[in-house]
Amino acid sequence: MGLLEGKVAIVTGAGRGIGRCEALKLAGEGATVVVNDFDGPDDTGSTPAEQVVGQIEATGGKAVANRDDVADFKGAESLVDQAIQRYGQLDILVNNAGFIRDAMSFSMSEADFDAVVNVHLKGHFAPSHYAGAHWRERSKAGEQVSGRIINTVSEAGLYGLAGQMNYVAAKAGIAAMTISLGRELGKYGVTANAIAPRARTRMTETVLTGLEPQEGQFDEWDPGNIAPVVAWLASDAAAEVNGQVFVVFANRVHLMNGWGLESTIETEGQWTVEDLVSRSEDLFADRDRGLPQPGFGR
Repeated sequence: MGLLEGKVAIVTGAGRGIGRCEALKLAGEGATVVVNDFDGPDDTGSTPAEQVVGQIEATGGKAVANRDDVADFKGAESLVDQAIQRYGQLDILVNNAGFIRDAMSFSMSEADFDAVVNVHLKGHFAPSHYAGAHWRERSKAGEQVSGRIINTVSEAGLYGLAGQMNYVAAKAGIAAMTISLGRELGKYGVTANAIAPRARTRMTETVLTGLEPQEGQFDEWDPGNIAPVVAWLASDAAAEVNGQVFVVFANRVHLMNGWGLESTIETEGQWTVEDLVSRSEDLFADRDRGLPQPGFGR
């Protein structure tokens, strides 16, 4: 018996890379998986989603393909409805779909900004909207609900990296949205968490050349390294984990902490500009006034 036996899961962007590995892992743990991927047929005549379904079925699992556009409300509704109507329920939603169109902020087009924010941010919100409504309805009907949302963020969004303003904005928005979803849906038996994966995918292959492992060595950049963390968060064993963000890389899981209070200065009545200038040393003390550095800890 797998950890997810009897559960029904949706994985978006599951035709390749991290999403594919997540779908295979959830199925391997016993879940029935709706494999969502927008891409059409390749040279073989089958879609990436259908190919993943074939892999799951070949190992005795249950899955169905879906090509709905998750950034479109009608598409997201159709996706969630497919899971519910075909299998009677939905228990797990893994939001993973996305792509990149990198450029510096002063060179980025409006179309490229809108497209990336749409597929990532709205593409996470729209399925979560319909999944949340499903779980709320079940909970209000007296059912014991165990719903799971696992979102996909990025260290680019956590640290505000340069050259990806659209991607950074979308991923930072998803991280904040994850916490909000956890607050809103927790009373209905639902948790929402997010992972920031480091792995070799179509989105990262151009910057990860030369990092292939030697034969027989552990592949730190294998997208399959991410999937066990998602399966854990999707399980009842993680029922107390809510509103958290994890960076997942190789054999390491880093629990992240977002914005927090660093220091405070106070005055009598309203501040003057002159007072702020004179008290700025107190505000920053031994802290760096410049750009925050990407990385773990201080």
